[in-house]
Amino acid sequence: MGGLTTFEETSMQSALLRTPTDTSGVSGNGASRETTPALGEARHTPTHQGILRVVVLVPAYNEAASIGATLDGLMLQSRLADLVVVVPNGCTDGTAEEARKYPVTVMELPRLEHRKSEALNRAWAQYAYDADVLVCLDADTVLPPNALEAWEREFAGRRSARLGGSSSKFTMQDPGFLSRLQKAEFATWTDTALRRRETSVLAGTGCAINNAVLREIAARDDREGPWVYTSQVEDFELTYRIRELGYICQVSPDVRAYTDSMKTIKALWGQRMKWQVGTVEDLLDLGVNRLTLRDWGQQAMGLLGVFLKALWIAVMVLSLALGVFKFILFWWLVPVLFVALDIKRAMRIPHRDWKDIVLAAAFFPQELFMWLRSGWFLASWCAVLKTKITRQRIDRWEAQYTAEDI
Repeated sequence: MGGLTTFEETSMQSALLRTPTDTSGVSGNGASRETTPALGEARHTPTHQGILRVVVLVPAYNEAASIGATLDGLMLQSRLADLVVVVPNGCTDGTAEEARKYPVTVMELPRLEHRKSEALNRAWAQYAYDADVLVCLDADTVLPPNALEAWEREFAGRRSARLGGSSSKFTMQDPGFLSRLQKAEFATWTDTALRRRETSVLAGTGCAINNAVLREIAARDDREGPWVYTSQVEDFELTYRIRELGYICQVSPDVRAYTDSMKTIKALWGQRMKWQVGTVEDLLDLGVNRLTLRDWGQQAMGLLGVFLKALWIAVMVLSLALGVFKFILFWWLVPVLFVALDIKRAMRIPHRDWKDIVLAAAFFPQELFMWLRSGWFLASWCAVLKTKITRQRIDRWEAQYTAEDI
């Protein structure tokens, strides 16, 4: 796992050869527009005839700079999708124009009240209702050539009757300092999910879902389609509903996805506040049960981490103020153990290089990231409690877009 295999390196380079450029903005008439290029425009023919109908939905918001690489990845699949639908919703850049350069269906929508969830529901109802497998893919994410074929194999295999959804293994390729910390975090999450053989989140960044289960969920009275509008983390709520019906949700052992990372602390904070606030809100609505017990445990551990850090600061300040601070050599054992654990985890990072190992061995970068995580854990719980008291809910989608300067 130390570097790219020849197959992965070749396929990733091919997928990223095309660098899209911004074009004119989308139509402002407020109506949706669908365009499907002629069959003759296809780049190549499938190399594998599918036994299931696989439809890919790509919701996009101002992704003109990345949508080309995402679609290149889909065009290079060993088993091509039966249909790819790009759903630009409320875009003010050239996302739709870039997408129309490919043999895909473009369902251009105005700015929607319920953002990504509503865009997915509309596209699913019009283009994917009769599919066997639905793939959700963000417009800044690239799948390697084996992805759709591997997912089809999973849903046609011996566990297919109980398989509700399969998420990809996410990683980032950006060489930046903050991106490397996120890459290490995602690698740990992936290893944990693979070891447990289940996940509580089929991340909409890149996942495949049993469409028969989606049709069952869409029939509920509390929604207009599979994706609910009351949750700010629609993929977490949807995964819960799939598991509630008795299906397994897993992380695929064979499908990796290369996605974008947050390049600034401001953007990262906005993203994680959306995830964390939405998760806490959903957990409070769903309550404590066998499906949410592990998620509640993670929340408890996060809040315990906040408490221990605050306690450590208080003890240090008080001991220094009273003049009783005394350094004990034994204290070095704790950071040494943390460093050893971080290095062990770094050795599991896909496509790692020496910088990832040095970052883990340096202790302070990972420790600062942990303090940052504690920060958004505390801030998110405070935000949820404030919402409960004031009945005023912040639009976390808008807050994230602002943080990312989209």
